[in-house]
Amino acid sequence: MRFYRLIGAAAIAMALLQATALPTRAADAPTLQANDHVLGNKNAPITIFEYASLTCPHCAAFASDTLPKLQKDWIDTGKAKLVYRDFPLDQSAVVAATVAQCFPPERYFPFIETLFRTQREWARSSETATKAALAPIARLGGMSQAQFDACADNQKLSDAVLNSRLVAQNRYGIDSTPTFFVNGTKVIGDVPYDEFVKYLEAKSGAAAPSRNGPATAANGRYDSVIATVRNWLNSLMSRT
Repeated sequence: MRFYRLIGAAAIAMALLQATALPTRAADAPTLQANDHVLGNKNAPITIFEYASLTCPHCAAFASDTLPKLQKDWIDTGKAKLVYRDFPLDQSAVVAATVAQCFPPERYFPFIETLFRTQREWARSSETATKAALAPIARLGGMSQAQFDACADNQKLSDAVLNSRLVAQNRYGIDSTPTFFVNGTKVIGDVPYDEFVKYLEAKSGAAAPSRNGPATAANGRYDSVIATVRNWLNSLMSRT
């Protein structure tokens, strides 16, 4: 129950921050950015954007039950690509996503897959406990303890993970995980493969979203908003 109270409180905090600290705009659809993590052929005609939290059980279920079939039938065949973006629901997810950013491209998705598969083993109620549980998993991926420590404490990477959520919430109207966009069509929740594939079939032959510059939580208030969000998450975890 503490886990779900934490998620709910964090979501409320983020919504309040969006309303008071960030400019509003109509819900949009994401576009490819140069720093995106892409699974599959970048020129595939169908683009699936996935917004997920590494501590979200429904995201883990999608990763284990639906994604392997999508990869076999659509991604590996070059018909679609998946763009993974972070939408952390708590501080444990922020830490895990930050560490994932330090892996080279060829190890990024295998590490994300491992984190979802071992979610119950490392997701903890404190940042210190989360790091202690994550370190041996990262070592299995080839990251030394020194590299892990430096990465987990990298403020710039951590802020980028939080910014990913702020942009998704403010610009694309995302308020839960997992949320997908299939060539612009919004799909919410851990949708079974037989249902998810209908969105892909409807988009077959459609042009993928165009590439543009990186989105940011701008207007000069980015740093203060990120700091406020971080304080919220840390305070929430300290109460659990």
